[in-house]
Amino acid sequence: MTGTACAVALLLAGHRLVPDAGPRPGSLLEAFLPWIGLAVPVLAVVALVRRSRFAAVSVLLPAAVWAGVFGPRLPGGDRRAGDLTVVQHNVAEENTDPAGTAAALVASGADLVAVEELVEPAAARYGRILGAAYPYRARSGTVGLWSRYPLADVRPLDLRPAGVPATWQRGVRATARTPRGDLAVYVAHLPSVRITATGGFATARRDSSAAKLGALLAAEPERRVLLLGDLNGGRDDRGLAPVFSRLTTGRQGVGLSWPAALPLARIDQVLGRAVTPVAGWTLPRTGSDHLPVAARVRL
Repeated sequence: MTGTACAVALLLAGHRLVPDAGPRPGSLLEAFLPWIGLAVPVLAVVALVRRSRFAAVSVLLPAAVWAGVFGPRLPGGDRRAGDLTVVQHNVAEENTDPAGTAAALVASGADLVAVEELVEPAAARYGRILGAAYPYRARSGTVGLWSRYPLADVRPLDLRPAGVPATWQRGVRATARTPRGDLAVYVAHLPSVRITATGGFATARRDSSAAKLGALLAAEPERRVLLLGDLNGGRDDRGLAPVFSRLTTGRQGVGLSWPAALPLARIDQVLGRAVTPVAGWTLPRTGSDHLPVAARVRL
């Protein structure tokens, strides 16, 4: 019992020490790291059944570590604060209700809307509905940005992993001319990850794409940067360190976004440099397998 409690605490605090060779056990652990905390109530029940004070005290160790690591992430911030509202949504190419999804994004009242998995013929419907509310647009391949503010210096981002054809276009960058000054806005959709019997947790392509995105962010001359996207991973995943090490999540709360039916992970992200997300929340489910995520941002 005590050994199990110590092991749980060690995994939570020292997850970066778990090796990531071969089937990538370290990355797999980090993908669902907050859920390791479910061991705490289980251990507490076992201690109660055993009526062991020592066992009950030992449960406090992983509970304290979990609270120290994830407790600061729980508050969702103040939605009345900040200067603009942004929404990020992977609308899913198999979405059977693109019109309803687009209408929900418009109804959010966001100033900037980032969308991934824009594929024809649904992309045209998204464009018509979002375009009626947002006069400015930037798009590259299957990702797009709609804005209330003028967009300048629009260009695609090359995030392709090795061996992927040039038709794979899943990143775009634009400068939003906001009332409080210019803001570089990146929209990115990193490759999906899979768990296979032979390869384990397959993250190589995503990690390669994340490294390219991190390099682009490092080279971005605009002081203020906002990244909106489906990164197919969260802030604890070491494969995404090139991105998360350069940007802040601010006070957005947990905001689990995938899968929409029973969210288990936050893989849709709103991140900033020299801008701060001060509140975050998820929007009601659309026809996608992701939930839209919204944030208030202070410029």
